[in-house]
Amino acid sequence: MTIRMVEPRGSKNHRMHVPGSPSSLSEIRAIAELNDRSREIFRQIVESYLMTGEPVGSRNLSRILPMALSPASIRNVMADLEAAGLIFAPHTSAGRLPTEVGLRFFVDAMMEIGDVTSEERNRIEAQMKAAASGHTLETALTEASALLSGVSRGAGVVVTSKSNARLKHIEFVRLDPARALVVLVSEDGSVENRLLDLPPGLPASALIEAGNFLNARIQGKTLGDVRREVESRRGDMEKELDTLTARLVEAGLATTVGPAESRQLIVRGQANLLDDLKAVEDLERIRLLFSDLETQTDVIDLLSRAEGGEGVRIFIGSENKLFSLSGSSMIAAPFRDGNQKIVGVLGVIGPTRLNYARIVPMVDYTAKVISRILEKGR
Repeated sequence: MTIRMVEPRGSKNHRMHVPGSPSSLSEIRAIAELNDRSREIFRQIVESYLMTGEPVGSRNLSRILPMALSPASIRNVMADLEAAGLIFAPHTSAGRLPTEVGLRFFVDAMMEIGDVTSEERNRIEAQMKAAASGHTLETALTEASALLSGVSRGAGVVVTSKSNARLKHIEFVRLDPARALVVLVSEDGSVENRLLDLPPGLPASALIEAGNFLNARIQGKTLGDVRREVESRRGDMEKELDTLTARLVEAGLATTVGPAESRQLIVRGQANLLDDLKAVEDLERIRLLFSDLETQTDVIDLLSRAEGGEGVRIFIGSENKLFSLSGSSMIAAPFRDGNQKIVGVLGVIGPTRLNYARIVPMVDYTAKVISRILEKGR
């Protein structure tokens, strides 16, 4: 599995290494100095939280720990863990929960990543291939988002560039003397329309000439490829076309690959986030997360950060400003086209107690399946 990680000593299991660990030198030292007993107690607190969402106390820990320790001894260790910033007490005399720093430490240094079973691999591949066969790329990505939502009981998310589809045909259709539609047909069968303002005095023949000029150059290329080619060979274009038609070609390309519309966000499974509410605070957290998801620009920006490197990225709580209020987490991985170029990111958004060890390999494998589909042209 391609994951940004560090290899633990003496283990074949992968453990996650993601930017965002404690920045305080004293915190780092305190964590590094944890002995085996402290680490085991901390592990049990985190795993209990990930499973139940509830704080765990010293008496319960004494029953489940692999070593024999009294509740009083456990409380002493918990006090040290709290001083290190790894756990906290949500209420007076309550059990303990991991802090965001604690979750980050657990994910980076202690979590053992599982693998996707052969049955799960077959199911993911079958669903993705069925969604992609005879349909658009967006259909396959929507299915990927829904699949990850079902696995995680969170919200499945995908962001991709609309300009990455390889083109088959382009046409300019006049609506009135001042406006036209740019109709784009991609190799995957998807069709997009863009409204375009026409230069004053443009003859109807210019629309046909502009379409012919571009259709001679777009086969198998993305919009970005075509725009770069036209910009680099502007002199040749101006020799072949008159000034107004050349302006139409440039305006059409600028409209279709404008940055404001170059990314699309697909979200599925938001309702899953309502299934496991345990307190009024949870409801408020989910309300804030829904608000975050509606602010698509911020979600796209966060997902796009996962394009910056290989493998899976994990964002926990207030490490990112988007989740600073809702206290949510995101697990995301990039996928590539046939040229090994990153063309999008898929992942899961949910509460900080996501089942990271299970979801990380699922996100990673689904991204690989999408990449293989794109490489083979579906």
